[in-house]
Amino acid sequence: MLVNLDYVLRPALKNHYGVGLFNCVNIEMTNAIMNAAEKLHAPVIMGTAEILLPVADLKEVAAMVKARAEKSPVPVVLHYDHGLTFEKCIEAMNLGYTSIMYDCSTAPYEENVKRVAEMVKIAHTLNITVEGELGHVGDNEGAGKLAKPSDYYTDPAMAEDFVKRTNIDALAIAVGNAHGDYKFPPKLDFERITEIASRVDVPLVLHGGSGLSDNDFREAIKRGIAKVNIFTDMNKAQVNGMKEGLTAGFNNAFDLMPYEVKAIQAVVEEKMLLFSSDNHA
Repeated sequence: MLVNLDYVLRPALKNHYGVGLFNCVNIEMTNAIMNAAEKLHAPVIMGTAEILLPVADLKEVAAMVKARAEKSPVPVVLHYDHGLTFEKCIEAMNLGYTSIMYDCSTAPYEENVKRVAEMVKIAHTLNITVEGELGHVGDNEGAGKLAKPSDYYTDPAMAEDFVKRTNIDALAIAVGNAHGDYKFPPKLDFERITEIASRVDVPLVLHGGSGLSDNDFREAIKRGIAKVNIFTDMNKAQVNGMKEGLTAGFNNAFDLMPYEVKAIQAVVEEKMLLFSSDNHA
């Protein structure tokens, strides 16, 4: 069944477990994520990141994921992740997404506040939730890599002001996390998570979850993180699944698909159990 972020994150925050967002761009990922959620009776957030749209049309992805989610017995949030433009966020809402992340984190603070608050007003009239980002979560490599990530960490006092002025439903924070593969073990600022959580009344979000240690996840959730984004680990698992199928002697896409689904599903199940979201559907 389709729900918004409030439906799954408020109970998670109250009961100290995390809900995973798993970005998907094809049928193998979609089936693997939903299979895991239904097997473990876990709430799940199905993500579509704007940066992935060059390889997947938004209308086609929305139709595929929405159809699978609507017939599921577990609560499913259809979340437009890292929406970078107002127009694409509006399009996602019109296509049936129940939650939007409007990422204006690279804009000046007052502009971030203004743009996100405007999106919240529109979305809330449709019972759609909005996630904002304060500070900036960069990438581990490429154009998005930050020279000094700590310069972009979320300021707790600013977070309090941001939440009050925008009326967002969830806040993504920068505390030493980054997108993509970590070249060196990350060091999360757990005290910063604790302080931010004490100042705001909305669930906190950790982007760049792939590559963090199990203890990192547990401690972050304990301190107030309620939503964790995962993609890189799934992406790598799908490739490994293909390799396993090829090693088994299969050489066409149809025969490789079960191997891909199985490998991705294993990663998703592992994260759900680690976040303790199983049996909370």
